[in-house]
Amino acid sequence: MMKSIKIGNIKLKNKLFLAPMVDVTDLAYRLICRKAGAGMAYTEMLYVDAITHENEKTQKLMKTSKEDKPVGIQVTGNNVSEFEKAIKMKVFEKYNLVDINCGCPSIRITGNQAGSFLLKNPDKISGMIKTLKNSGYTTTAKIRLGFENNNVMKVAKSIEKAGADALTIHARLATQGTGTKADWKWIQEAKKEIGIPVIGNGDIFSGKDTERMLEIADGAMIARAAIGDPHIFERISFYLKTGKERERNFKKNIDYFKKYLYLAKKHDIIDIPRIKYLGTNFLRNKEGAAKLRNELMQKKDFNEIQDFIRNI
Repeated sequence: MMKSIKIGNIKLKNKLFLAPMVDVTDLAYRLICRKAGAGMAYTEMLYVDAITHENEKTQKLMKTSKEDKPVGIQVTGNNVSEFEKAIKMKVFEKYNLVDINCGCPSIRITGNQAGSFLLKNPDKISGMIKTLKNSGYTTTAKIRLGFENNNVMKVAKSIEKAGADALTIHARLATQGTGTKADWKWIQEAKKEIGIPVIGNGDIFSGKDTERMLEIADGAMIARAAIGDPHIFERISFYLKTGKERERNFKKNIDYFKKYLYLAKKHDIIDIPRIKYLGTNFLRNKEGAAKLRNELMQKKDFNEIQDFIRNI
């Protein structure tokens, strides 16, 4: 059996993390991945400023429920005062932890001196962590190896020193895309050098990959491989118990997608472009997938999409 892991005072049921992903990890998606076996999940990255301005889209993405536990809210910003304002407004109260995103490479975010831009200024990250910790929040950070240059050890040590409860490392620079292999040796180095839990992220696609990551880190965070494939968490759990890999299961994933649509409606978070994006990922790895994806993209509203998926 896979042992659990503790972050602050939160005990997780296992070491499998669903990565916070923009346009993916809304409440409905987190719930289906939890059902499949994810031990921890987060909101997609939200800008602190959008939270304090009560932006309508952001409010939907902040939704959680009693089944959505433990849950982290992932946030980014460019200065400590934004975090102080958010804390005063008590916007983090319903989450189990606050995760600071110091890894997003999107130009829209780095242009605002947030996301991975923060890696250039470890003191600023420390200030954000201390502000949250001083207000009683379990606080973690997600980083990359650096912005343009690798400074992962310096950043990791300053995050630990600031009092963070855990650290997730995506083993690429912000300037490197998924075409560059994730360099896990830095996750291993950080694990040796700091005393807080280290969660490894980058290029985990199978049970074997997860097993290898758990040999060097305290947790394994699955990102791309979980888009349109919640079943990956079941397959990983099976591998960790038996040493045997299972195939991706198209039917099981379509059942998960039907459940996703049901939950999106139930929690009033229907977003048609998001549903189509997710749907095209659910419809991979099947004969005639391209035709099915094309048909899905032609659907005009939620009911049409639901009818279409029902008949697959």
